[in-house]
Amino acid sequence: MIKNLIRKVHLWLGLASGIIVFIVSVTGCLYVFNNEIQGQLRKQAIWNEGPKQEHLPLEELWGKAARYFGEDKAIGWANLYRNPSKNWVFYTYKSNPEKLTYFGMIEHYESVYINPYTGEIAGSYDEEKDFFSVVKFLHWSLLLRTPIGQPIVGWSTFIFVILLITGLVLWWPKSLKKANNRFWISWRKKTTAYRKNYDLHNVLGFYSLFFGLIIALTGMVWSFKWFKAFVYVLAAGTATAPEPLVANSVVGESAHETPMELALEKAREEFPHAAGFRISPPREAADPLRIYVREKEGVYYRSAELLFDQYTGELLRLKKHEDKNFGEKLITANYDIHVGAILGMPGKILAFLVSLFCASLPVTGFLMWWKKRKLRQDFI
Repeated sequence: MIKNLIRKVHLWLGLASGIIVFIVSVTGCLYVFNNEIQGQLRKQAIWNEGPKQEHLPLEELWGKAARYFGEDKAIGWANLYRNPSKNWVFYTYKSNPEKLTYFGMIEHYESVYINPYTGEIAGSYDEEKDFFSVVKFLHWSLLLRTPIGQPIVGWSTFIFVILLITGLVLWWPKSLKKANNRFWISWRKKTTAYRKNYDLHNVLGFYSLFFGLIIALTGMVWSFKWFKAFVYVLAAGTATAPEPLVANSVVGESAHETPMELALEKAREEFPHAAGFRISPPREAADPLRIYVREKEGVYYRSAELLFDQYTGELLRLKKHEDKNFGEKLITANYDIHVGAILGMPGKILAFLVSLFCASLPVTGFLMWWKKRKLRQDFI
């Protein structure tokens, strides 16, 4: 009785969310190796021959990027790297949140790679039309603006979590003897298409269960503020939110000639082994200059943030990885867990395979339902 109810819940929730789960799983599968693939496709733009002199002042490079983009396209952020053979990347981004779709919403989203030693333009890209940007926003919000698309993705992911749990209940064998046939696929020449779909659904569903749950739950952290808060409270052991890192620049203070360069030097002194720095310029007169630190290459879980006076380059606030409680660290690591990068390349391969398995589940589930439905109609 209960199992029949669970079976019906599993079926109808699967049919309701299947197409979204398929899209999100496939795009997630594609995006896992974004950095590695882009690293090859943009090799000429990313790398330089190495330093023959000190890098040019950040203000000078910022000015070159600003002139390249034009007056109507402000620089939104820049990524700078410790590796001396990597060029620095400057981005400009502007969106119209009133538009419905991704391509209508983005007014411009571009990048330019600049050699930090010579100031030469190494390459530029229209990020809006980049394959992986489209894949990312399809994964994020189905190419719809976030307030509309992300709840659809979020609730479909929530349903997928229920499907994984109910699927395990339905998979669970009545005896150990019957369990042997549920761990692997064994087909013969006479095996029907329905049986093949059934086996694929059961076996791949079982092996993707644990890591599929991790991927789904970390995805829900971005979709729902309440779930993110729940994860934080559970990990931190307190309902008190972490103190936001805020500070103000002193308007009218005697300005340093190169405050951004000075701020970068201080950030490097604080984190001499950091893989990279992301600089976000102030928007208002009293806003600080923000520098985000990535301490390790390819991951975000070890990060820090510094706030500087935008006029003098004086360090105002600093929050290191060690200053965060476990809840903050877990939220910071969410992306790395989601894509498997927390375990290095083996973890990313695992995330790729699990996403692929998850994408197959709504397909095999639908085919089984369609076959049964067709048989019933033929019988009637």
